[in-house]
This record gives sequence, structure tokens and C-alpha cells, in this order.
Amino acid sequence: MPEQCSWCGVAVADEDGFRAAEPAGERRAAFCRLEHIVPWAIQGARWEAGTLNGLDPEDDAAAGLGRCAQCARPLDETYVLLVRHRGEHRIADAFCDPDHMLEWAKAGGRWRGAA
Repeated sequence: MPEQCSWCGVAVADEDGFRAAEPAGERRAAFCRLEHIVPWAIQGARWEAGTLNGLDPEDDAAAGLGRCAQCARPLDETYVLLVRHRGEHRIADAFCDPDHMLEWAKAGGRWRGAA
């Protein structure tokens, strides 16, 4: 059964969309589009209980996710992980907190500054 977007409620297929998680708090959210992170965070970031499948904090650091994608500071135990699902591929970015994920998404995410 597909997850629902935490902002608009549309079904998010397993091979598409974005999944956010705060591993330390065992909280998660799903998004059909990167842009939906912005209003979700502005309105108070309503998380659901749960974890991302296959999430291992030890692997995150080994995968180069030990620094915030927005400010480049080392992450502590309360970081936020955002994973883009694209077919069989998973593309992850980590953040100090939901506010840094919000600022990163507002700037265009990985595509910011690309023209």
C-alpha cells in the first residue's frame, strides 16, 4: 500500500517521492514533491511515528551523510534524513534539523543554483 504525502495526501509510490525521517525520535514523513516540504514545515512539521525501511544511522555516516547538506556542520544524534526515491535508486541528504531541510528545499534542494 503506497504512503500518502504528508502535505497534500496524494499516494506516494514506493519508487517515487521523498521520505523524511528523524531517526532519534522515530518520526517520519512522505512527500510526493520536494516543494511540499516547504508548506509542511512552515505549518509545523507534523511527523508520523515510524522509521524508514533499511535506515541505519551507522551507515548514514559511512555514506557521507555526517554533515548537514544546508550548513555543512557535523550532525548530532537528532539529525533529519531526506531520501529521494527514484525508481530503484535512493538519494539521501541529511540536515541538522527540519528548519535546515526547509531552507534547503526552498532553495531548490540539490538543484539550487542550477540554471
